[in-house]
Amino acid sequence: MSGHSKWSTIKHKKGAEDKKRGKLFTKLSRAIIVAAKEGGADPAANASLAAAIAKARSYSMPKDNIERAVQRGAGSGEGTDAYDAITYEGYGPEGVAIIVEALTDNRNRTAADVRAIFSKHNASLGTPGSVAWQFERKGVVLVSSDQLDEDEMVLRAADAGAEDAQLDGDVWQVTTDAGDLAVVRDALEASGVPISSAELTLVPKNTVALDEDAARKLLRLIDALEDNDDVQDVYANFDIPDAVLEAVAG
Repeated sequence: MSGHSKWSTIKHKKGAEDKKRGKLFTKLSRAIIVAAKEGGADPAANASLAAAIAKARSYSMPKDNIERAVQRGAGSGEGTDAYDAITYEGYGPEGVAIIVEALTDNRNRTAADVRAIFSKHNASLGTPGSVAWQFERKGVVLVSSDQLDEDEMVLRAADAGAEDAQLDGDVWQVTTDAGDLAVVRDALEASGVPISSAELTLVPKNTVALDEDAARKLLRLIDALEDNDDVQDVYANFDIPDAVLEAVAG
């Protein structure tokens, strides 16, 4: 998992800049709308909605925006967009496995855009299922490591119902079952733990080590994919040392 928590932190900081353009909030709203439309407006009974709201809160999305998105998704459907969830799988530098999750109102447009991005960056799309087996869906809560020592962090994570808490660089990575993310996040927050981010993610079962050159190529590909309006999340099973990751991201 080396580098993944660090990359999540870097993306979170970048998200603070993205929200000035409104792009991040648009994507977060879209995820909430789809979750509410498919499973109802009650987060307690809709794990997908609870996770979407937890992620939106992590990026400081205003409460009013969240509530409007929930209401829009849970409405009759009139005046709302019909979004389809699509997953693309492929390979990047050094055979790194990549999964792209998108929500779109035009499947043909999104497929063409994603294919073009992969091609431009000398990466290749795979068939459905070609790399998905290398990941498992988990909830991940990130906490700055300067807030709590190991004994206290592990204890609070256990009390909150988390599966694990591990130090990765300068952040604590608290892992939960996918359906428990919102509950664990709220429990940690209630116990006084300052949350950096909380979201569902695909955690790689194994990783591919990258040198600086390959890391630059991979992160340029990921940035291009994430910049697409229809792309919600991008996951990859890379292993990049923190020092290299910071140099590349900088």
